[in-house]
Amino acid sequence: MIMAKVELYTNRGCGACVNAKRLLDSKKIDYEEKKLGSSRRIDAEFHIRTNGSKTIPQIFIDDEWIGGFEELLKYDRADELDWRLGLSERPQISLFTRILRILTGKIY
Repeated sequence: MIMAKVELYTNRGCGACVNAKRLLDSKKIDYEEKKLGSSRRIDAEFHIRTNGSKTIPQIFIDDEWIGGFEELLKYDRADELDWRLGLSERPQISLFTRILRILTGKIY
């Protein structure tokens, strides 16, 4: 399996950032932490990639914007995080389940 590229935009004093890193650490996933306020380039990149999000952390897996820590947990609870991280094979999901998820607004 090929491990996914994971990027986290974080800031000091952010409990959710610590929790996101702990979850990824528990799965033994390498990630790139990008600390807001450390450079103008990172701040501008964050603003563009997250459409001006006001919350942190913001997480990208293989350049796909996942969202924050709550969304990361939702993916984990739906058993979709591990395959996105390259830890397991993608589960087979029926067409009915996919349509139901779309209709109910669940992206995971």
